[in-house]
Amino acid sequence: MPNQSMYTGALKQVAPSSASRPYSAGTGAVPRVPVVKTHPIPPNQQDCARAWLDQGACDQAPAKPAAAVVFVRDGANGVETFMTYRVKSPMGRVAFPGGLGVRQDYAPLGWVGPGGEYWAKSFAQEDLGATSAVVVTAIRELFEETGVLLAGDNELSTIELTSGHECMTSRQSVAQQEKIFADYLERRGLKIRADLLKPLARWQSPGFFHKRYDVHYFTCAVPVGQSPSLLAGKGIWGRWVSARDLTAAPSSTALGDEIGQPDTVGVPFQELVTPGVMYLLEQLAGASGAVAFLSKRRQVSLYLPEVKRDVTGTCYLSVEEKKV
Repeated sequence: MPNQSMYTGALKQVAPSSASRPYSAGTGAVPRVPVVKTHPIPPNQQDCARAWLDQGACDQAPAKPAAAVVFVRDGANGVETFMTYRVKSPMGRVAFPGGLGVRQDYAPLGWVGPGGEYWAKSFAQEDLGATSAVVVTAIRELFEETGVLLAGDNELSTIELTSGHECMTSRQSVAQQEKIFADYLERRGLKIRADLLKPLARWQSPGFFHKRYDVHYFTCAVPVGQSPSLLAGKGIWGRWVSARDLTAAPSSTALGDEIGQPDTVGVPFQELVTPGVMYLLEQLAGASGAVAFLSKRRQVSLYLPEVKRDVTGTCYLSVEEKKV
């Protein structure tokens, strides 16, 4: 694999030339050639990646279920999304709101929208309960991290004004697992609005990570009357960003400098995010608008990053799209 595919921008696409593609006999049709994407591994992770490859690349931690939500809205330069900074996370230092699933996400709660069978089919999983729990994870993490609550008392309503002191206190209690999310909703007479979410993609962390996530990505618009806000005492940075601006300059350190943390200052944007985040940003950047992105019919894909090493000994991630 050419070295330059690793250094000239995140998630470069690599495919065989037309001369090397097999043709169907007698038809002249060209079969679909898998698209391979590459993504740089940050310098501080190179030793771990090399050691993992040297050991045979066979021992990897199980990928724990996780979820993230990609907000979309129209901006001055194309589609915008809300991103946050997180500390030492396999989901990336800059990512969409989300996090790891917890046992309480299996608790019974009021529900509006498609159930476990729909989500299990969307993400190619057999366990309907586990997939339903991932939907709860997405909505719970969204509430904790941004204060946006996808819930209402029926299928025609969503709660408004979630930025008050009482709401912030509840967010902190749920985030610290002092209060069960399902209990909070029941006390307020609310049901989660699973119908407001759309499945986007599923990405798993590379095998050399000590903590691996199986991230289920969803997308939606922020309900009327609500706006994202950082969790008091935990949020460090978060704001709406232009997907086009970020993907147009993956080597820029401007965003990392703006965040101002020791592990972001001077770091290129492409090293602050995971391949999954960069790929979805590229999809947002190419969309004609927020409504078009939300309404697009898509088949969810499973992405499994593979660690590879070039002739210089530098490790990188190679990802082949697999339809699920």
